[in-house]
Amino acid sequence: MDRVYYKAKINAFLTEPIDSVLGNLLINDEFETTEKQKKAWKTEIEILKDQLSPFTEGELAFEYTIPRLGRRIDVVCIVDGIIFLLEFKVGDNEFKKSTDDQVMNYALDLKYFHQESEKRLLIPINVSTKAGAKENEPVEEMKDRITKVLHCNERSLMTTMLRVLSGRQEDPLTIAAWIDSQYVPTPTIIEAAQYIYQNHSVDEIARHDAGAYNLTKTTERLNSIIDNCKAEHRKAICFVTGVPGAGKTLVGLNIAINREQIDTNEHAVYLSGNGPLVDVLTEALKRDKKERSKLIRKQECAAPDEMTTFIQMVHRFRNEALESGSTPLCEKVIVFDEAQRAWDKAQLSKFMNEKRGIDDFDQSEPELIIKIMDRNPDWAVIVCLVGGGQEIYTGEAGIQEWFYALRSMFANWEIYLSDKMTDSEYIGDSSLPVLLEGRDYHIEPELHLGVSLRSFRSETLSAFVKAVLDNRPDDARKLYTEELKAYPLCMTRDLEKAKEWVRNQARGTERFGLLASSEGKRLRGQGIWVPTTINHVAWFLNGKDHVDSSYYLEVAASEFKVQGLEVDYSIVAWDADYRYKDGEFVYRRFRGNDWQQIKEPQRQKYLKNAYRVLLTRARQGMIIYVPDGVDETIDATRISKYYDETYQYLLSCGITPL
Repeated sequence: MDRVYYKAKINAFLTEPIDSVLGNLLINDEFETTEKQKKAWKTEIEILKDQLSPFTEGELAFEYTIPRLGRRIDVVCIVDGIIFLLEFKVGDNEFKKSTDDQVMNYALDLKYFHQESEKRLLIPINVSTKAGAKENEPVEEMKDRITKVLHCNERSLMTTMLRVLSGRQEDPLTIAAWIDSQYVPTPTIIEAAQYIYQNHSVDEIARHDAGAYNLTKTTERLNSIIDNCKAEHRKAICFVTGVPGAGKTLVGLNIAINREQIDTNEHAVYLSGNGPLVDVLTEALKRDKKERSKLIRKQECAAPDEMTTFIQMVHRFRNEALESGSTPLCEKVIVFDEAQRAWDKAQLSKFMNEKRGIDDFDQSEPELIIKIMDRNPDWAVIVCLVGGGQEIYTGEAGIQEWFYALRSMFANWEIYLSDKMTDSEYIGDSSLPVLLEGRDYHIEPELHLGVSLRSFRSETLSAFVKAVLDNRPDDARKLYTEELKAYPLCMTRDLEKAKEWVRNQARGTERFGLLASSEGKRLRGQGIWVPTTINHVAWFLNGKDHVDSSYYLEVAASEFKVQGLEVDYSIVAWDADYRYKDGEFVYRRFRGNDWQQIKEPQRQKYLKNAYRVLLTRARQGMIIYVPDGVDETIDATRISKYYDETYQYLLSCGITPL
């Protein structure tokens, strides 16, 4: 894929005929160029020929691609080593906030992920050609060397650029060196799904961190296992582990989509028990398809078969397979996301009895899934994506349930395990020989994803969160001091200050949101309601102008709604359900009019994991809000001592107060 449609030194551009420049743009356009686009390009060329005459030593490029965002920057100009990003809105007579956000998104993406832009001065400019001029608009440079968006019309671009250049000069930089610079983005799971679905390679949007088994290596190893099973008529189950945010879901989507592209007869499918994740990804793909195809009516792109086929709720897949009896499946490869959340025998039996009227059902979900895939007479592969410490629902048995099924049956299935599967987060206090009772298995280092991609500013966030939740304040403080310097993390006891903080941190369309535990019932006294049901699709996908979106900070999303998804900045509201008392965490749930102790170890684990999920959702920064509480005579359910010790404990972990 060409990074640009046209590039040249500005002095050469100024002398080149308009039709010649336009012809290059048309030849390199990967889409069928509309008349509207042709006219816009011609207008841009005319404006730039008029406005760039003083900058003959500079260079420019038209239509530079931003793979992570799936968009192209209209024009990039490099003058005296300074990078100008121009977003043209031909014919617009006002400077729209949406255009400001768009060009700021470009600047942020380049700053974070483009090597030659990382330390350079970036100037995002909204060029709305018919808008009124903003005379002497200040050039406000922020701490990461991006300026606030500047505004120009068709006649004021020259004067604005001259004002920026006055007294400023960077090291020399050519447009060729800038274009060829390494671009190593970290996409959100939504962006990644959209990009892969457009038949792009994960290599184009994946980081390649030295010393870490990255997404590409894991994907290559899984494809190798699948290809071998296909060629040798074997069946295999693979367990991929990873720290929170390491890209397990991205690997799964990549396998599910790309196996179909390798051979349409393979019918790979991505399965998840995470309803909000499936809903959000499916809707995001619909919206992306609609935008790219320029469809007018939403029903034309609502739930096309291919979107609801390769991403499915596991319950739908399971139920349809049961109805088909012993018939071999068309699916040869399934990817089971968050496999540790599969239902145990008791939970699935209860469901089958209550929902399907089956009285004698006696299988766990892992056993049933393997049995369904074992129907294939030739070959089959199951890829289990496993997150440590992610079980949050009743009946989620952990990864052990898969091993219980494999040790007593399915002797014809080969087992491939990540080399981290022995960690306590995955198998508790047990061991693989005990869990598998003599079954042979293959250890595969490539099946572990050890670097968090969600928190690209700090790959150690998950380790810090683990230390905090495991009551290891000294370890947490060391990680905070030494490893979290690039990740804004603070706390406050003032909710309005927390909201102000995330709004000030986020730029462009960077998403922020309010998160809280589903058991945080007494946050309601602080004005935070944690509803069981929210419009999670709108919360994650809608823009700043929609009241149901995360941007409004009015609806708190619980661990059930955000697991597997992410925001850029978060407010995590910490209630008295998981509170610190006398040197340790205690577990509570609010029922009736009082906090009740949670005694069952499995439910304690669910609550702890809920906070693990909440504290690892933010890619770029997080603020923790711990309420002050009130006097007991005012409200005995949220008294100050329930919160004060938690706040003091978090201080001991090194977290800086706002």
